[in-house]
Amino acid sequence: MFKRRIKRSYPRIVAEAFYPRGGWTRAASYIGHRLRRLPDPPHKIARGIAAGVFVSFTPIFGFHFVLSALIAFLLQGNIVASILATFFGNPVTFPIIAKISMETGAWLLGMPGGIPWQRVVGAFSFASVEIWDNIKAIFTSDVAHWTHLGDFFHTVFWPYLVGSLIPGTIVGILAYTVSLPVIEAYQKRRIRRLKQRFEKRRAQAQAAAAAAAAREDKPEEG
Repeated sequence: MFKRRIKRSYPRIVAEAFYPRGGWTRAASYIGHRLRRLPDPPHKIARGIAAGVFVSFTPIFGFHFVLSALIAFLLQGNIVASILATFFGNPVTFPIIAKISMETGAWLLGMPGGIPWQRVVGAFSFASVEIWDNIKAIFTSDVAHWTHLGDFFHTVFWPYLVGSLIPGTIVGILAYTVSLPVIEAYQKRRIRRLKQRFEKRRAQAQAAAAAAAAREDKPEEG
């Protein structure tokens, strides 16, 4: 019943992952709308947003949803909000996030920095392929190779992870600070609109009941 009438091809699925249909502006607007309408107190939603934004800085790709949900749970925040907020890390913001995280990590660990974000993407892609090949090697006669993964861990993953903690925390706190009053204002305005709508319907119902009672009390002519 809820399936697509026309199934998307794999190239289209990949393309829309990098550029959603309708553009990133529309996608961001949709996520913001969903966040504001979550049925939870504003502070819990804001905590969830902070958790998701923080996780979007980390290089643990493929586990952002799980990690953001876990952090939101520990912070007593909204888990759905944390998952939605991980979309802060997207193909538009990723070059900036990768650059800041790698440079910060290199500085903290005393390593040479200046790694282009394109090289970071290539390193993660290569590591993913090699991990998959090593897993397949367990069930075949192929030999597993871990040397390249060791280099990847020390030169890319570790500095990225360490460097992501500081900017991720700063931007996460900023996201909490900004989103909390926005969500509070939206929820108050929404409650006010619902009350006005309820009062209007009650007044209409009372007017209709009074009119019906007046018709019943009116003596019949003739």
